[in-house]
Amino acid sequence: MLSKIIINTTGTTLDQVGQIAEGASFELGSDAVEAIKKARSSIQSLLNSGEPIYGVNTGFGRLASTVIQPDELGLLQRNLLLSHACSTGELFPSSVVRIMIFLRVVSLARGRSGIRLETVDALIKLGNSSYLPVVPSQGSLGASGDLAPLAHMCLPILGEGECIDEDGVIVSGAEALEEIGITPVKLQAKEGLALINGTQAMTAVLCTAMLDAESLMDAADATAAITLEALLGTDAALDPELIGLRPHPGALESAGLISSHLEDSEIIHSHPSCGKVQDAYSLRCTPQVHGASRDALKYIKTTLERELKAVTDNPLLMEDGRAVSGGNFHGQPVALAADHLKIAIAELANISERRTERLLNPDLSGLPAFLAASPGINSGLMIAQYTAASLVSENKVLAHPASVDSISVSGCQEDHVSMGTTAARQASDIVRNSCHVLATELVAAVQAHRYLDRGRMGKGTQKTFNTVSAVFPPLETDRQFVGDIEAVACLIREGSFSL
Repeated sequence: MLSKIIINTTGTTLDQVGQIAEGASFELGSDAVEAIKKARSSIQSLLNSGEPIYGVNTGFGRLASTVIQPDELGLLQRNLLLSHACSTGELFPSSVVRIMIFLRVVSLARGRSGIRLETVDALIKLGNSSYLPVVPSQGSLGASGDLAPLAHMCLPILGEGECIDEDGVIVSGAEALEEIGITPVKLQAKEGLALINGTQAMTAVLCTAMLDAESLMDAADATAAITLEALLGTDAALDPELIGLRPHPGALESAGLISSHLEDSEIIHSHPSCGKVQDAYSLRCTPQVHGASRDALKYIKTTLERELKAVTDNPLLMEDGRAVSGGNFHGQPVALAADHLKIAIAELANISERRTERLLNPDLSGLPAFLAASPGINSGLMIAQYTAASLVSENKVLAHPASVDSISVSGCQEDHVSMGTTAARQASDIVRNSCHVLATELVAAVQAHRYLDRGRMGKGTQKTFNTVSAVFPPLETDRQFVGDIEAVACLIREGSFSL
């Protein structure tokens, strides 16, 4: 059973995000409660001073110089959410929306935004309920935060917007609040801005992509090992002394993991006189290619862990009570990390598809064409590679960096944006595509092993063979096997191929 996560004033971790994705509930710790109360008191003091403070008693963006009368401050914040909730496109999965809510609460719990405790409590109750906001996925520029998606996320606590229940039924925000037992929130000064001025949409999406990418990374090494065995390759290129002469940490780690999978393999040493001088790059250079992606994932994870401890609102309250405007909401760090993830994972799929080609091509493998029992009347795994090739090609388009683009908005006040949410969504798509590509190679490698009779498999490769075989029966004649590949892709995401 998942434990409840207590949100304190120090942020969160990727591990906790994973727990939220799996359904863990969350609540504020006592230190967070006190920090929120203190910050709200500071906002009230600033209001009493009568000085114009951006987002507290002024308009937004280009309208920052427009001072709002005290009796209209609540309406200002409500209008902010209503007018900013204009995203479009496919809906974010409810699991991602729940992470978004959790992450926004984590940021507010630092006590630097000035939101009221009762508003945060309403958001927590919504996030822990069976009703989650309907949030379209397109519309964020990733600077000034994820304004549009976060506005959709927060509208239901006002009794506005829409929610979706566990059965996929969409209801109004007002209906959802009534079912949950929450009184609609009436926003006060600064609160609307505090709710939506952050990077939580892009960060939530990138976190889920990163969690899957870590499992995919381990699966890539496991897959390379079983393919190397099936193609009667050599493990000479995995020599630790050789890899150490170019000591990139990821390459050393991948080479070590592939070697561990091949431990005690009789197959890998069953062909000393085969006449091959060197293996093809997709086999021989696996440690260097996979290792570069491993190193990239470490950078991305470090960036995410920092972001999960960040406060991304504007203006922010300092310890002495000052409200300081800055750019903490700008998504560039997350955007660059997301673009890096896109490239790192796309390359795992690139090299995987090339290994699949070698498994299916009889001129390269020495095995039946397309691993069909009776090639000709049976096509075997021929078209499975077509799909993998299509996904690899799509990945190349998606991997174009979104963060190098920018467009000026809000009367040229917000004249540089990160496109971080676009980058994160593309990263998620590439990870999903690449899971299918790796699953295709795994299926092909397992089918190839069914034609081999060269002794014992390695300890790790035997485990991989058994795991895949549990959902992919022998392909003795043509049949529809797309469900088998999807089942293997699911195993990849679950981390079933980690040593």
